[in-house]
Formats: sequence, C-alpha cells, structure tokens
Amino acid sequence: MKLRERYLTPENIDKKTARFLNESAPLSRHTIDSFQLSEAALIIIDMQKFFVNTESRGCIPTARVILPRLLMLAEKFIDSRRPVFFTRHLNTSQNAGNMLHWWKDIITQEDPLSGLVSELERLPGRVISKTRYDAFYKTSLHDLLQHQGVTRLVISGVITHLCCETTIRSSFMRGYKTYFPVDGTADYNEKFHRASLMNLAHGFAVPVTVSQIVEKMDQKK
Repeated sequence: MKLRERYLTPENIDKKTARFLNESAPLSRHTIDSFQLSEAALIIIDMQKFFVNTESRGCIPTARVILPRLLMLAEKFIDSRRPVFFTRHLNTSQNAGNMLHWWKDIITQEDPLSGLVSELERLPGRVISKTRYDAFYKTSLHDLLQHQGVTRLVISGVITHLCCETTIRSSFMRGYKTYFPVDGTADYNEKFHRASLMNLAHGFAVPVTVSQIVEKMDQKK
C-alpha cells in the first residue's frame, strides 16, 4: 500500500464524496435530520501548514483539496454566530510523551509550519493547542463547549484516522452528537480514509457532506 497518495482532486471530489457517503451512511443509526444549529459548533482539526503545504515533510496530499469546503463551512458557522474552533498540534520534548516515541518527530511552536494555513488563520475563531491526537485531552475544549451550551459538533480537518477519529471517539464519550463531513477531512491515502469513515459511522458519528450541513443551516434561518 502506498502511504501517501492524492486520492482527492478538484475534479473527482464530488464523485468520491458520493461514494464515501454511500458506503458509510447505511452503517449509522442516525442522519443529518438530528442536526440542530442552535446547539452546534464547528471544530477544524490541525489544518496547519505542516500538514497542508506541499513542501512540508508532514504534507497530507489531499489536505489542500478539502480546504475550500472547510473555508465555506467555517464562514457559514461564523455568519450564523455559532462557535468555531481550530486546533493546532504542538509539542515539546517534555509533553510529547508517546507522540515522540511513535513518530520520532514533533511539531514545535517555533516551527514556521506550525501555524494554521492563511485562509483559516484570518478567520475569527478560538484556537486550541493540543499535544495528542485527541483535541479534548488536557485542553479547555470541553469546558468551552459546555459554557456555550453546545451539544452537537461538526468535526473536520486532518488526519482522518488519527486526530479526527480520536477526537470524534472522545466527543462521543463526552455525550456530544457528532457529524463528520466525508469531504471535509483528509488522510494519507484513501484506504485509511474509508476505513475510518466506516468505523466512525458504525459507532460514533453521523457521516455527512459539507453541502448537507450548509443546507441544514440555511433551513434554520
């Protein structure tokens, strides 16, 4: 299996999105109909230059392909005055723990690629720094969501089978109803991506598309 591949392109993303949704949606016990805008927040995971820029050693080849959809989703939440959170994965040798042991590499605050991509960095929203795959682990995210009365989450970003999947599993354990845009997340390759979508749909989240979320939000206006 080739570890890194550009399985999504601007030309095939709609066709692949339909395929991903058709595969995963039947496994879920719930649908987009349970989405409630008044109780929802958007979390965009780790769309940092480290993962998006093609010259980076950590580049996810399809991350830039999903960026326009994430931008549209973020702007929609902002226009609707609903909370938007961006996570940044940052480590030091002291707090990396198993991340350093496993990957033999970390993203530090000083790394020029550690910041969010410029398209998202300019947007209003709360930035959460995290040290593990799980965006809830030793962060203020849960408290902030609770303070704002959030019960439903749209979780997107990178990497599908690592930080996104782990955060979604963690959100489920904390009682959130979670929606996972199949065209709003990117992975190293299609096999990882599809496997993660199937697992999450079966037990943790509702697979949706970005356009379905946007349409549902428009209905609430």
